[in-house]
Amino acid sequence: MDLVDAIRKSLTGFVCGIFGFFPVLGFIPALYAVACWRKVHKQFRGQWNPARPYLQAGLLLATIGIISSLLILVIFLFVSLEMI
Repeated sequence: MDLVDAIRKSLTGFVCGIFGFFPVLGFIPALYAVACWRKVHKQFRGQWNPARPYLQAGLLLATIGIISSLLILVIFLFVSLEMI
């Protein structure tokens, strides 16, 4: 992976992380942001990436979105099972 690909993938991960921050609706973009982080982190390890802060911010936003989506799902299932 060259520098341009790393920057492009980092910024893609950031944008998907922003969309992934929204619970439920952003679940798929959040998963893609995590996949982008993993790919850049694995293939570009130990090299300078000027877009690294964006990649990390995208991962953070995606992680928050995934956790909140799963929490909403658990609460929804708990409430729906209580009503039965």
